[in-house]
Amino acid sequence: MKIVFLDQYSLGNSDLSAIKSLGEYTGYDRTAPEDVLERCKGATVVISNKVYLSRETMAQLPDLKLIAIAATGMNNVDLEAAAELGIEVKNVSGYSTYSVSEATLGAALSLLRNSVYYDRYFKSGAYAATSDIFHFGRPISMLRGKHWGIIGLGAIGRQVATLAEAFGCQVAYHSTSGVAREEHYPAMELSELLAWADVISIHCPLNARTAGLIGSKELQAMKPTAIIINVARGGIIDEAALANALNNRTIAAAALDVFSKEPLPSSPLYSLNDPDALLASPHTAWAADDAVEQLVEGIFANIKNFLLSLQS
Repeated sequence: MKIVFLDQYSLGNSDLSAIKSLGEYTGYDRTAPEDVLERCKGATVVISNKVYLSRETMAQLPDLKLIAIAATGMNNVDLEAAAELGIEVKNVSGYSTYSVSEATLGAALSLLRNSVYYDRYFKSGAYAATSDIFHFGRPISMLRGKHWGIIGLGAIGRQVATLAEAFGCQVAYHSTSGVAREEHYPAMELSELLAWADVISIHCPLNARTAGLIGSKELQAMKPTAIIINVARGGIIDEAALANALNNRTIAAAALDVFSKEPLPSSPLYSLNDPDALLASPHTAWAADDAVEQLVEGIFANIKNFLLSLQS
């Protein structure tokens, strides 16, 4: 059985020996759209994180029986076409819940304590050059006692809520699906949540309801001391509106791990009046080593179970 991994780089330097043991394995660090068809020819299993598999491509791959998604999101596959062509599509869920939740808490703590500024102050030599023991260049705030608003109370949102409560926060949430559920935390309309919260964190999917969910109007509704964190999907926050809000001090700060385009090209976020008002990372909230290891185990299990189903 031939197994092809189209974007192996997306798992970093993970040990893929278990997956490789399942068949004749070929891994490509990256695959351009024009190379997808040729590289997948003859493969029974194709592994992909972000490389798109279209109806046209899959229709020309008679040997393809399983697409193993190296992620939770499945928007890199035409699922309707896969079903019509008899190709199974399996993703891996739950592996990044704790990693993303911890990244969210870490971002909040870093912004509230201005950790990046104080680290730079020390390493620049400015601290060594003064006779002052203390430096109060930027405000430092505690998480305890803050109102934490969560947009999207799924698995990650619930874990963030648990961590926020442990740090002494009062938690409320907004459901982007509009589905009413019995929850431990009070539900609020979006405008109410934005006005109430000191910290807003986003954990909802990107869809027709959430695209551009946070724009100029919503940012204006927030407290000038509030921070906003997006570890969900780019496109939920209007990046130009966010840059304006940070430049105008409409809100205090933001943390972004996801962007409307990845990598993010030219953007006003790169030239803020106050660079310390933004904490940014290149889509790494999910990528703790422990979480990537669980993802690899999930991919292996999906392929192994598929092979067992062929034998039964």
